[in-house]
Amino acid sequence: MPTYDFICLDCQQRFDVFLSYNEYDSKTVTCTNCGSENVRRRMTKVRIAKSEESRIESMVDPSALEGMENDPKAMGQMMRKMGKEMGEDLPPEFDDVVDRLEAGQSPEEIESALPDLGADTSGGDDEL
Repeated sequence: MPTYDFICLDCQQRFDVFLSYNEYDSKTVTCTNCGSENVRRRMTKVRIAKSEESRIESMVDPSALEGMENDPKAMGQMMRKMGKEMGEDLPPEFDDVVDRLEAGQSPEEIESALPDLGADTSGGDDEL
């Protein structure tokens, strides 16, 4: 059953109602807060599910990448935008690097300031 969003014009409370398609034109909707029938349906945003690949493509304009290696601030802003768009928990080091880029530090300066960044600390099977 579809969910419809309403707002009460008397108490300004927003609420959702589950209605079948047949009920939509025939059932009277009342406010869940005050019981008023003076309600109006709210139009909500449409959400479109995107694949990870299409999200990345929409974030990064290939022409915007030109010369970015010489602009740490722009690189940091792009990385922050991508990190938010991915919706994944990123390690705290990510935020540190992005903050440094946005402050104008070059990747080389960041690498020398954080020598252990990106080092494999998993204690893999390299030692036998």
